[in-house]
Amino acid sequence: MAHFSELRRRLVIIAVSLLVFTIAIYFFSPYLIDFLLRPIERFIPGGAANGVNIFDPVGGFVLRFKVSFVGAVMVTSPIWIWQFLAFFLPALKPNERKWVVPTFFAGVFLFIGGNVFCYYIILTPAFQWLLAQTAAFASIIADAAKYIGVILMFELVFGFAFELPLVIFYLIVFNIVPYKRLRKSWRVVYITLMIVCAFATPDASPIPMLLLFSAMVGLYELSLGLARLVLRRRIARQELEEDESLAITESSEG
Repeated sequence: MAHFSELRRRLVIIAVSLLVFTIAIYFFSPYLIDFLLRPIERFIPGGAANGVNIFDPVGGFVLRFKVSFVGAVMVTSPIWIWQFLAFFLPALKPNERKWVVPTFFAGVFLFIGGNVFCYYIILTPAFQWLLAQTAAFASIIADAAKYIGVILMFELVFGFAFELPLVIFYLIVFNIVPYKRLRKSWRVVYITLMIVCAFATPDASPIPMLLLFSAMVGLYELSLGLARLVLRRRIARQELEEDESLAITESSEG
């Protein structure tokens, strides 16, 4: 019950933070919507200022609230990442707690980095490919809610996908999956990442899926390289133990 109480307290902190920032961002949401549409402005007939449409009376309010909420998720990422780490902090050993602060800064950096990568690299080619599939046989009416909805989904997917290095790093730190096994099983990992990217991209189109897959493969290799550098002694010890165990097994069989 103490753990549930602690979890509830931290969830309340996250919820209150999201509520406060959602309300604050709501008043600036028109500027944020204009900013989100900027990478795809040339694909909107009439431009972002006059080319997007709302088709029901409450559509504007719902759209502004949705944008404000996702904006609050991004702005409060230091808060909810820290609350998540702090909840597990008591369960860590003293030698494991030294990773908490670096993990916090890395988690925030990776989440924001995923958002920035998506905004500047992904949105333009993704919408260019998607809209080109329709331009050959029909005119496109830019529904603001659906356009922004796809953009927000892309941003969240890439933000959370960029947390992959932390997952890989802690799989190795806590000896859940040894470094050597992750290194040898790269083919299985790549196929798994491809499947995850196919389900994660909101439009299931090949361009953003391949871009996300390329980014995740790069992050996977980067995380293994970082783990090899930071945990080189542990990894060397594990490899030595495996080699000794294999040698003993071969000698007993012989």
